[in-house]
Amino acid sequence: MQSNPLRIGTRGSALALAQAHETRDRLMTAHDLAEDAFEIVVIKTSGDRIQDRPLSEVGGKGLFTKEIEEALLDGRIDLAVHSSKDMPTVLPDGLALTAFLPREDVRDAFLSPKAKTLTDLPQGAVVGSSSLRRQAMIKRLRPDIEVVMYRGNLQTRLRKLAEGEVDATLLAAAGLRRLGLEAEITSLLETDQFLPAVGQGAICIESRADDKATLEMLAAIHDAATQIRLDAERAFLAVLDGSCRTPIGGLATLEGDTMHFRGIVLKPDGSAAHEASGSGPAAEAERIGRSVGEDLKTRMGPDFLAGA
Repeated sequence: MQSNPLRIGTRGSALALAQAHETRDRLMTAHDLAEDAFEIVVIKTSGDRIQDRPLSEVGGKGLFTKEIEEALLDGRIDLAVHSSKDMPTVLPDGLALTAFLPREDVRDAFLSPKAKTLTDLPQGAVVGSSSLRRQAMIKRLRPDIEVVMYRGNLQTRLRKLAEGEVDATLLAAAGLRRLGLEAEITSLLETDQFLPAVGQGAICIESRADDKATLEMLAAIHDAATQIRLDAERAFLAVLDGSCRTPIGGLATLEGDTMHFRGIVLKPDGSAAHEASGSGPAAEAERIGRSVGEDLKTRMGPDFLAGA
């Protein structure tokens, strides 16, 4: 089918590699190709290098994609595998999200040796999280809890929890499942109370928009239902100019040909929040997401995050 290996770009964490391997394995099955028809290319990103500061202070989401996208544009790789929730809403010219794998569990997982749920944590407990969304939602539910910055890959965070650095943490259930670490989950936070990050649980594949050979290969593993949901969620995020600096949650669900969407924007300290929802035909996913985003933007007003 091809003379040179298809080069798959990825970050080097265990989770990123698991996602790249899943993509490769699906392509192998779909096209009856051997493993040596592919090459996994590990690329270190700015987000991986910066471990001592919140990402919101140094550039936000694009820090996990910039170097990988440069490799795509330079032709050093043929496609890139990302966690959808790491993707900025605006991509570099010439690149596109060209495939999505079937979405995993979207929920946040609660991990703690000291309590079964977030609600059960003792007064004044310490919870580690690097996500502004999680920090704000924890504070909204439990204003008494101390939330501390908690960077590092998944294994590093699990180690810090085991060593007692914090009383609990929240991680994406999907990532834990993909690494076979479901047993670490103490309980799951249901989406009616704790909306996930936009794109959480979904693996997306980015490639050059004019690379027809790669696009044809990816079409065989693309999950249309996941793309429809992500179209709504990313349109919602784009309206709010969502980045790592704003606590935002959003989730699209499908029931047959109908899409339901819910979104939330919070003050970083969880002291106030605005929520909105919308429904309509799945074929209008982007419009629905945009509409909910515009509704929230109106409700927030210009000063909602001022001084946050």
